[in-house]
Amino acid sequence: MGTKFGPGDPVLVGADEKPGHVRTPGYVRGKMGRIEEVLGVFEDPEILAYGGPSAPKKPLYKVSFRQTDLWEGYAGSTGDALYVDIYEHWLEPAREEAR
Repeated sequence: MGTKFGPGDPVLVGADEKPGHVRTPGYVRGKMGRIEEVLGVFEDPEILAYGGPSAPKKPLYKVSFRQTDLWEGYAGSTGDALYVDIYEHWLEPAREEAR
């Protein structure tokens, strides 16, 4: 299975409020990040949590976020980052100038 994104790609995390088990933290939803690494293709835990079928498998990415983009009034260094593993179905391409 191919992946939609590669290292360095800017991405926007979906802002959907989904009920139940999701692995995408609320504090990164609707935020722009950058793909750091393609971690592989895995079973979707959002489906597996409710006994659903494991297919199809989905790409999982390590996505970096600037702390200043996540937390209003962040007092740390502007270079500080947070890394979150996010499945591809939560991500969409983002334009660099939106950052």
